[in-house]
Amino acid sequence: MTTSIIGFPRIGEHRELKFATEHYWKKRATKEELLKTAQQLKAQRWDKQQKAGIDLIPVGDFSFFDTTLDAAYLFNVIPARYKQLGLSSLDEYFALARGYQSETESVKALPMKKWFNTNYHYIVPEFDDETDVKLTGSKLFDEINEAKKHGIQNPKAVIVGPYTLLKLSIFKGDKQPQDFASSLVNAYQDLLAKLNEQDVKWLQLDEPALSFDQSETDLALFTKIYESLLPAKKAVKVLLQTYFGDVRDSYQTLIKLPFDGIGLDLVATTENSKLIKENGFPTDKVLFAGVVNGKNIWRNHYVTTIETLKALNVKGEIVLSSSCSLQHVPYDASLETKLPKTVQQHLAFAYQKLDELVELDAIFQGHDQKVLAINNELFSTIKHPENSQVKSRIAQLTAADYTRLPERSKREQIQKQVFNLPELPTTTIGSFPQTKDVRQNRSKLRKGEITQAEYDAFNQAKIKRIIEFQEKIGVDVLVHGEYERNDMVEYFGEKLDGFVFTQNGWVQSYGTRGVKPPIIWGDVSRNEPITVDTTVFANKLTDRLVKGMLTGPVTIFNWSFPREDITPEQSVTQIALAIRDEVLDLEAHDIKIIQIDEPALRENLPLRKSDWYRAYLDWAVPAFRLVHSGVKPETQIHTHMCYSEFGDIIQAIDNLDADVISFEASRSDLSLIDQLVAANFQTEVGPGVYDIHSPRIPSVEELEEIINHIIAKLPAAKVWINPDCGLKTRSEKEAFDAVSNMVEATKKVRSSLYETNRSL
Repeated sequence: MTTSIIGFPRIGEHRELKFATEHYWKKRATKEELLKTAQQLKAQRWDKQQKAGIDLIPVGDFSFFDTTLDAAYLFNVIPARYKQLGLSSLDEYFALARGYQSETESVKALPMKKWFNTNYHYIVPEFDDETDVKLTGSKLFDEINEAKKHGIQNPKAVIVGPYTLLKLSIFKGDKQPQDFASSLVNAYQDLLAKLNEQDVKWLQLDEPALSFDQSETDLALFTKIYESLLPAKKAVKVLLQTYFGDVRDSYQTLIKLPFDGIGLDLVATTENSKLIKENGFPTDKVLFAGVVNGKNIWRNHYVTTIETLKALNVKGEIVLSSSCSLQHVPYDASLETKLPKTVQQHLAFAYQKLDELVELDAIFQGHDQKVLAINNELFSTIKHPENSQVKSRIAQLTAADYTRLPERSKREQIQKQVFNLPELPTTTIGSFPQTKDVRQNRSKLRKGEITQAEYDAFNQAKIKRIIEFQEKIGVDVLVHGEYERNDMVEYFGEKLDGFVFTQNGWVQSYGTRGVKPPIIWGDVSRNEPITVDTTVFANKLTDRLVKGMLTGPVTIFNWSFPREDITPEQSVTQIALAIRDEVLDLEAHDIKIIQIDEPALRENLPLRKSDWYRAYLDWAVPAFRLVHSGVKPETQIHTHMCYSEFGDIIQAIDNLDADVISFEASRSDLSLIDQLVAANFQTEVGPGVYDIHSPRIPSVEELEEIINHIIAKLPAAKVWINPDCGLKTRSEKEAFDAVSNMVEATKKVRSSLYETNRSL
């Protein structure tokens, strides 16, 4: 046994799981049809790994929505409000992930957050004082049986570990994580017993939470869990798998506990290699060395990897593995036939990374030096396009380029006078539903079936319709709907120099949502306006304010596959200058409100707090300021952030110096409001009042209650009312009804405020 991976993509090469699942949700497919598609996808995954020569193949990493939710569901961590719906197990599972609404029942989905420092989102499990933790599900065991029948003789069972499950969950009630430790250990012991019955040789327990800073209390909880759990393993070998960061504060604990294997990420950080060199690695444990990058798409430089492995000086057994699950990269680079060979030859998607592991193993074992020579030759051919003008602009930047004047409080007064908006102004985050006809129109242009003029005319009709809808229901600040945009990052990348794009490079973002990240290949620059024409067209259709909609530089970078030859700061600064040019063009065309979205600001935040500023925020925040620092005081800059924990970087967000920031807040029960109050947050805010990732439509009364809850804690003069994200993925009925209810609820709250103020 010398090769393995942590996990594999699951949405299908052509997003088969997405379409099958969505058809099931829309009652266009039966449960049996959905399960058949899933069975086919699992078989394809196992076949590919087996044919590539991977020794230890993971089973349990497949999911209909999210593997963290899978673990919670397996152990009966299901709030009573979902059980009371009386649904089948599959529909109950989906209700946890998406919410549920019928004529008589309406239940919100569980919160959703970013998975560590990736663009993947996980469903946050919820414990309460009545949670009865026990092994109740069978998904993992069913899939092991399925894999064995398919010819996988030695499947590696995979599941989120108990410590990470507790650390990533929310707790409602008096009980805290440590109060569930014993019952969770019992449940995992039952899992081990079942795996022993199935003659499973290895169990991979994913514990990426160890990559966060660990307090003494954290380590005590981790130790307590595993000192109780590991004696139950019997014949099953337990692999403690970490990824995304280092284990500096838990390494000594890990090597002393009776794990059979320890998996460490040797790509994301050099700290884990340093820990092994300085402290040694036990000969009675297997090192699962994460040497093939699971988060980026460039080929592995074998010489560097072999040097890293040899320098570890590990005396015991080593298994070569991916640094994290390969679910964060697309399936197959060989499908990218439209890319120039100078780019395509340097790409390694999931299938190629399987081959890389096998080739690295052969080289490491001393069996194949020819492959090493070929790989070295490949790396000598990398030539990233350079732009001397971009480099010159960056060299000439000064502190003044990062500072907007006058200060925000003065701008706020100027903007309120200029705009004369009502209290609690309403708006949306930007996109409206991308209906089938919108996607077909884009496809026709791509295939050459219609002209650019016909394509534009279609989108202009859509823009006119959505402007009229917003005017009719009374939205205060309008958007044009973004019908011309395929994706908020891909669209901008296509208009900028320095990016290349895949045909089939889909990566799962959450549930059935896939994205196709651009690839940063050369220096980034903007040669012509990107959004000006469509925004100006919309602006001329109405007397109301229309927002210009842009994606910020940090998000464009974080949601792309970056170069590895220059620093992230250099890439982000290049992108910031390009977006700055777009901002100034919009302003010059009389667009008075410009939203620069940064939903991924927190995404690349180092997992260790000691690295937050020096390694990230000290350049990420200034990059955003660079984008908007040149506008006039009366131009209002908005930004938007979603599905992350922002409380611990509130000050950094305030330092972005935007005029208005909209946040995801509804799915996390508006807990962010208290954090804003505690931090004396100065920026005007739009806490999202309803969850757009759920198909349920909130009522006017529900939204009125939420708005009143917000203004009970925040000054109404500082509050905007909006959904928590763009409406692209919803149906038109869902979007139109929800936004209409939001506006109606706001009007009722305004009326109440007016009556209260008049009585005073």
